[in-house]
Amino acid sequence: MTQESTQGAAQSPLGRHGAKRLPSVLVTSYNIELKDKKGFVGDRASKGAFREIIDGLRKSLRRNGDDPIGDEPTDELTKSELDRLLTSGDAEAAGLLHTAVEDFSRELASIIRRFQKQTEWSRVERIAVGGGMQASRLGKLVAGRTSVMLRTEKQSVELVSIHNDPDEAGLIGAVHLAPQWIFKSFDGIIGVDIGGTNIRAGVIDLNLKRAPNLAKAKVWKLSSWRYGDEEGVKRIDAVEYLAKMIRALISTVEKKRKGMKLAPFIGVGCPGLIEEDGSISRGTQNLPGNWETKRFNLPLALRDLVPEIQGSKPSIMLHNDAVVQGLSEIPYMQDVKGWAILTIGTGLGNATFVNGPDADSK
Repeated sequence: MTQESTQGAAQSPLGRHGAKRLPSVLVTSYNIELKDKKGFVGDRASKGAFREIIDGLRKSLRRNGDDPIGDEPTDELTKSELDRLLTSGDAEAAGLLHTAVEDFSRELASIIRRFQKQTEWSRVERIAVGGGMQASRLGKLVAGRTSVMLRTEKQSVELVSIHNDPDEAGLIGAVHLAPQWIFKSFDGIIGVDIGGTNIRAGVIDLNLKRAPNLAKAKVWKLSSWRYGDEEGVKRIDAVEYLAKMIRALISTVEKKRKGMKLAPFIGVGCPGLIEEDGSISRGTQNLPGNWETKRFNLPLALRDLVPEIQGSKPSIMLHNDAVVQGLSEIPYMQDVKGWAILTIGTGLGNATFVNGPDADSK
């Protein structure tokens, strides 16, 4: 079967792709695209938008003197370099970054207020902030400053940074895509996180003996490909390389964790609006090539390229990447009824959840 064929396409035997009802939560919304006269509001709360603010401040300083950060282009500054400037660099450089945090946080607070006007956000009590920015001190400052802004306005919503490493959260959340009972005889699964510049795949150790509710699930082995740095990457290249990553992970388990029994299940988070047959209807503009055609079905394409696990072709469950990253927060959201996640990355991902089996009736 080629990537351009969905003949016989069907939902996963474990449930529908992009399902609203998941084992532990109801997904009340995701991939909401808010617009105003300037375009998509989420574009103003991305990693790129934050760097544009920094770059604008640097240009203003150059017109009036020296740039305290130096000559290195803003796009080439790594998160660790920015964090170093913030915590132990020149005072004026740190001041510039604090100003950028303030400006960006003000924009993010404004966007959150826009989201709060949506019906689907009416029950949100807490927002987890995830995405690549949360892997840095600057990202955590953004979450903290935005939280203070909203609290001083007497907004009832609480902001927190995600608890797991952002590079791993989108994998860990995959364990909550399927019912817990299917994992009782297994020790781990494969999780996949497809982003606008990176593709990550990993082996998640379920740690069921430590926590039968999957609260202790952790990434044992992580593989990452930054395809955004390469020229001419096409959709077929991305899918085939992802399959190669998965095959390598399965081989690594067989060689280095012989006692680990992988479940024949792969959970995948991908940008966009996920249809129940595994196709993607919109929201993949940052991915290489056209992922939104009905002739392309990612779960089926992957299933043809990966080997059997425990003697069976794996079931592949696909959902939105913000949803899957949000699912990693389930153990930390048990004290609220409704909650949300915002992922600050290539774009601004969003999803809202309600806890409990009766969530859709309240």
